[in-house]
Amino acid sequence: MLSEQTREIVKQTVPVLEQHGTEITKVFYTRMFEAHPELLNIFNKSNQKQGKQQTALAQTVLAAAKHIDNLGAIVPNVNQIAHKHRALQVKEEHYPIVGEYLLKAIKEVLGDAATDEIMNAWEEAYGEIASVFISMEKEMYEKAAWDGFQLFKITNILNQGTTMKSFEVEPEVALEIPELAAGQYITVRVKPENDENLALRHYSLYSVENDGTLKFAVKKEGTGEKKGIVSHELHDNTSIGDSIEISAPAGDFKVNSEAGKELLLLSSGAGVTPMLAMLEDEAKKGRQVHFVHVNESEADVPFKTELTEINEKYDNVDVTYHLKLRDGYLTSDSLQHWINENTDIYLCGGILFMDTIFDEFAKLNISQSDVNFEPFGPKMSITNV
Repeated sequence: MLSEQTREIVKQTVPVLEQHGTEITKVFYTRMFEAHPELLNIFNKSNQKQGKQQTALAQTVLAAAKHIDNLGAIVPNVNQIAHKHRALQVKEEHYPIVGEYLLKAIKEVLGDAATDEIMNAWEEAYGEIASVFISMEKEMYEKAAWDGFQLFKITNILNQGTTMKSFEVEPEVALEIPELAAGQYITVRVKPENDENLALRHYSLYSVENDGTLKFAVKKEGTGEKKGIVSHELHDNTSIGDSIEISAPAGDFKVNSEAGKELLLLSSGAGVTPMLAMLEDEAKKGRQVHFVHVNESEADVPFKTELTEINEKYDNVDVTYHLKLRDGYLTSDSLQHWINENTDIYLCGGILFMDTIFDEFAKLNISQSDVNFEPFGPKMSITNV
């Protein structure tokens, strides 16, 4: 239990974190990786280069400071991050390292303003915050379908649109695939050529059919220095029959709506993958679902065969493709056609797409807290705290 004095000091640092938070986290990652390069085998290099991870951590620290009187208020955010930590195999022994370099970064950036009183308060607060993560992740490790990363054989690869491929894999050893939930993801670990570190990436399941396989999709991301290391490896250097390492399914992005609610499943690009799983699952239950997917052109739309089959099979399903080259950007005027007082909204896609959609939702008086969302990137980088 944190003392009243500690909580007050931490709350007083909120304006400083709002101003210098991202600078602090940039210094943190630089110093930590200099001292512990082995941690580059866990962290997403692409997110590091693009600054997403630094922003996400800054937002997490800020949220903890704002709610230091009641850390239970940030449990939903902690839960989402904890799922990713478990999937990446972040362990309890990593937290003292993070704490050490986070405190050093605060001191380096703030200089003399970081008094002994402030540093002592944040050391105590970090211990309390870390314990919340550690406790939650311990339970997740205990419930995981298997330990660590296991080998899976690729049994099928299909092109989906112009930039995506779907993968179907089965375990190489006696391993039971658990009951899957639409919205979950698996984590793939590869060792790219000409790279001294392992690379890990989360990929959503596009189907939760219980047939002993895992089905996920991968969009080939970026080019040059900004290319997605794992996505390029999977697209360019893997074939049917190859083996890849995968950790157990994770994630808290699931349909949790009451039975009578209608759903708007709204996605862009690779965001179609969890939404397709949700559509397939909810259509079978008889729920009214509006499925709206945004792509540049019709040629880019992934899973057209699967979506057409579901649309034709179920009267309770309505599938719409919004093509930017044909229809322009998706605006509030269009969105309001699929939303009424009985609609729950689920949103998935890239960070830029989601920022744009939240701006359009605001014109309809729909706040971020009214939307169930999962970005392809660190969620805390766009979460209002």
